[in-house]
Amino acid sequence: MSKIVDAAAAVADIPDGATVASVGVIGWITPDAVLAALGSRFAATGAPRDLTFYFPCGTGDAMGIKGMDHVAREGLMKRIVSGSFINPVDPATGRRPELMRLIRENRIEAWSWPIGAAMHWLREVARKSPGYITRVGLGTYADPRHGGGRFTARATDDLIRLIEIDGEQFLFYPTWPIDVAIIRAASADAAGNLSWEDEPLISSSIALALAARASGGRVIAQVRRILPEASRPATAVRLPGVCVDAVVVDPDMMMTTDVAYEPAYFSGRRLPLAALKAPPFSVDRIIANRVAAEVRPGELAIYGFGAATDVPLVMAETGRFDDGRLADYPATTEHGAYGGIVMPGWQFSANLNPDALLDGVTQFDAIDGGLCRFAALSFAEVDAAGCVNVSRFGAACPGAGGFIDIAHNARRIVLAGTFTTGGLRAEAGDGRLTIANEGRVRKFVPAVQSVTYRLAEGVARRGQEALIVTERAVFRVAADGLELIEIAPGIDLARDVLGQMDFAPVRIADPLPRMDAAHFRAPSPPVNARNEATA
Repeated sequence: MSKIVDAAAAVADIPDGATVASVGVIGWITPDAVLAALGSRFAATGAPRDLTFYFPCGTGDAMGIKGMDHVAREGLMKRIVSGSFINPVDPATGRRPELMRLIRENRIEAWSWPIGAAMHWLREVARKSPGYITRVGLGTYADPRHGGGRFTARATDDLIRLIEIDGEQFLFYPTWPIDVAIIRAASADAAGNLSWEDEPLISSSIALALAARASGGRVIAQVRRILPEASRPATAVRLPGVCVDAVVVDPDMMMTTDVAYEPAYFSGRRLPLAALKAPPFSVDRIIANRVAAEVRPGELAIYGFGAATDVPLVMAETGRFDDGRLADYPATTEHGAYGGIVMPGWQFSANLNPDALLDGVTQFDAIDGGLCRFAALSFAEVDAAGCVNVSRFGAACPGAGGFIDIAHNARRIVLAGTFTTGGLRAEAGDGRLTIANEGRVRKFVPAVQSVTYRLAEGVARRGQEALIVTERAVFRVAADGLELIEIAPGIDLARDVLGQMDFAPVRIADPLPRMDAAHFRAPSPPVNARNEATA
């Protein structure tokens, strides 16, 4: 019997009060047609109501691939738990995502969990365990003593608890059933056997399906094509049809934002490094130049979303990958692609020319096991106690993504970002930097708005090494705070560095070295570095 149905039929039987979980990593592997059908059903009929939505990662771009924004409707969405949220301005409408409005206006119950916990929790649902236990996240915003991951006042339940085992504290995430899992693959046959042969990521798809089936729930899979039964080797089929209830075919689904289909993202073809577009000369490029100096051959590097993702492109442009040396610098992201080139912006998450791919749950096994020894991450705020915030600042509520797991388990950490934000304009050339217009928002603050990670504590207790790299200064994180160890040529220490911090470094190197002037030279005649920070 064929399991192929249209999207409307696939979501027609979802009842009031159900828990609906979906895969998706920004625009990648987002089952947009199915999520759109669920939102349309509610708009037309008022049903189903009061659903709990579970997204291990921020799903969709809230623009051309709306993802979770399709179901961000009062009455339909009662509660959401997500590893991250998407908050761009849609250039076509000038509006931010509807989901962000519901969160800011306290219209729904909202929690944000670290993506590692969101992935591993699914394994506990699948094996019907009481819950997920971890050390990762203690002392952060996920800790019940610091909010328990709550992002709205309506979120009152204790979805994360503090427990003690043999005198040691842990975070405990109790499980509950998943009634419907919406996943995405490349191909299916009529029996529902799924393969991912031309999808660059798998993410939580398999884990979601197993968790839903263990809960007595349904699995809906969106695919690009239908293949004849028995037309693929069994090794290519990652999820058997017995775990799938309905298959929705969308032959025109986007691979990701602005990319309809590009085989180089799953190594269906290999693009030469010369075809890569180098980052423009800008403050972000200056930062990436300096971070690239910290990347060592033979050490698995993991890159987080934001300013740090320009680093591999800088390395490619400057020849560090020439003559087959790309393999000397293994790289990954929290989403499971290994090798090749980590991409910035909306193409972040899937590597170009990858060598291998792990699913999301397995990737966080690798991260939590400490296999990614070097991490280059971005930041929004740092405070005098050495705490870092990327999860909640001002009107932005992005959540932590994979930051907490990555930072907790890396041996060496580099945080990358501009010194201030909101109108920052810097001019660079001839090996010097000048601040033409200072940013309105300071990022070195007395106390961060949300504790995403206690970096100084990681240095003191677990021997981590950490730097903070900005366009004008570099800090070393010590157990007692920040040490200023480099300053950009052309920058005034008192005015441009100390005068833009709400606290003083615990130490300033004397003499204070200058950052390498080469970082501030454009590959062509000097131009203004005018782009804003990527937090």
